Amino acid sequence: MRYRVLGGTGIEVSVHCLGSMMFGYVGNPDHDECARIVHAALDRGINFVDTADMYSAGESEQIVGKALRGRRDDVVLATKVHFQMGEGRNRSGNSRRWITRAVEDSLRRLQTDWIDLYQVHRPDHTTDIEETLGVLGDLVRQGKIRAFGCSTFPAEEIVEAHHVAERRALGRFRTEQPPYSILARGIESSVLPVCQRYGMGVLVWSPLASGFLSGRHRKGQPVDLTSGRAALNPARFDPAIPENVVKLDAVEQLAELAAGLGRTLPELAVAFTVAHPAVTSVIIGPRTMAQLDGLLDGASLTLDDATLDRIDDIVPPGTNLYQPDGAWRPPALSDAGRRRRPLAERAAG
Repeated sequence: MRYRVLGGTGIEVSVHCLGSMMFGYVGNPDHDECARIVHAALDRGINFVDTADMYSAGESEQIVGKALRGRRDDVVLATKVHFQMGEGRNRSGNSRRWITRAVEDSLRRLQTDWIDLYQVHRPDHTTDIEETLGVLGDLVRQGKIRAFGCSTFPAEEIVEAHHVAERRALGRFRTEQPPYSILARGIESSVLPVCQRYGMGVLVWSPLASGFLSGRHRKGQPVDLTSGRAALNPARFDPAIPENVVKLDAVEQLAELAAGLGRTLPELAVAFTVAHPAVTSVIIGPRTMAQLDGLLDGASLTLDDATLDRIDDIVPPGTNLYQPDGAWRPPALSDAGRRRRPLAERAAG
């Protein structure tokens, strides 16, 4: 396993990061098996573990906390804050009030005194970014977190956060965690260049495109929309939807390319993400030990220029064949009122 420095933090992390979104009732409810997956990953050289408070409503953090007993000092531990936790108001978002509470809850569930990387899971347009950066800086000074970053922020939000940090002499986002795969290359246009400009570490999620690059979904094969990831988001897998037909066509070409290399499609998919110079680490999120072994077996795969050129032919750089983030949309897109002038002012004359 190779290691890279995480942005300007000086922290060395493995190029594969173990993601735990599938730990808990959403994926694998067997805590003991999940712990074995964590231990196996650490034994094979991974020192970077990523989770979030909202994964299985906190259960994932609890599993990770138990699994890291006795090995905490050897692990760079990351978690996230933003999404709704439980019922009631002021239990989500990026406010000082919520982050101050949420970090204590995460520390308790993770059974640790500090978090190495605390990430803001999504933007929050109801909270001034200065408010968010201010409380995160306070948590660093208090020793509760070592560094902080953002996740799935548009490029313009990252730039604004850095400008505010500079103007107000606040700590800045050290990392970004965006979705990235062969089928979702949109971040190559602006997010990755912006991260490079600011010296940010980048840990990418969903390298298998929500399972489309796992090899299980192929053109002409029946799809069970009632189980697994397909049950969580049937529209993303329904072969009757034109967007999915485009993805399946690309998968066929990519599977042929992988076979020509003597590799599996998931190995090709993960190796593609870490070949980009802006990417520090790729998050792999196995649900089973077999999935972990299959992904780690491809850690030594190096894609040459000819292979990367062929991938560019199949899915052009900067192209998204689907919308990779189904959990958040910019208000400018989700709120029609932000895109429409008052009726009386819409005409040109």
